[in-house]
Amino acid sequence: MSLFNTVRNTIVPVHKEGYPFIAAFFVASLVLGWIFKPLFWIGLILTVWCAYFFRDPERMTPQDDDLVISPADGKVSSVQMVVPPAELNLGSAPMLRISVFMNVFNCHVNRAPMRGRIVSINYRSGSFVNAELDKASEDNERNGLVIETAHGQIGVVQIAGLVARRILCWANANEPLDAGERFGLIRFGSRLDVFLPEGAQPRVTLGQTAVAGETVLAEFGSAKGPVISRRA
Repeated sequence: MSLFNTVRNTIVPVHKEGYPFIAAFFVASLVLGWIFKPLFWIGLILTVWCAYFFRDPERMTPQDDDLVISPADGKVSSVQMVVPPAELNLGSAPMLRISVFMNVFNCHVNRAPMRGRIVSINYRSGSFVNAELDKASEDNERNGLVIETAHGQIGVVQIAGLVARRILCWANANEPLDAGERFGLIRFGSRLDVFLPEGAQPRVTLGQTAVAGETVLAEFGSAKGPVISRRA
């Protein structure tokens, strides 16, 4: 039983959205292997990668209304003051924007950065340039959530990337969300932007690796200033 529990705890669950893709990759591997045997092994490797891409691990999320938790796994690609997208209706004044870029090896399940109620969900079509570029926030296809929190309204924007071709969001307007709760997924490389009102202090720096549902991106109500880091 101990060995069984060890194996069970080691294997990361796969999100159900990934099942059709994994099955398609595996069937393609069989077909290619029938045509030319070495292609089967290449297809099998891609099938394993697909299962890895759609992994959905459990996370331990701090339940503190003063903390902003990362909504995505990936690299912090931007920490700056930016005017939020017009469709979010968060005003024309600059807000603190923290962006997390997800490459094709990151877990792509998106989680709520704070506890609150979803005020609105706004989808906007667009292009598919590299999500790591700053202009992706304006040009790319995106889906934005506005969440009413203890510190006012925040924006969470799912942005499609160069390879991504579908943004999934299973949350609905007027629904409550807990910090760390799953609300969506983006397929194959993308980015999440979090827009925060006055009073939020960053707790991450550029290039830092963020873990969805666990890494603290920012904090409200703290007298401490932004984080200063150095490369070791």
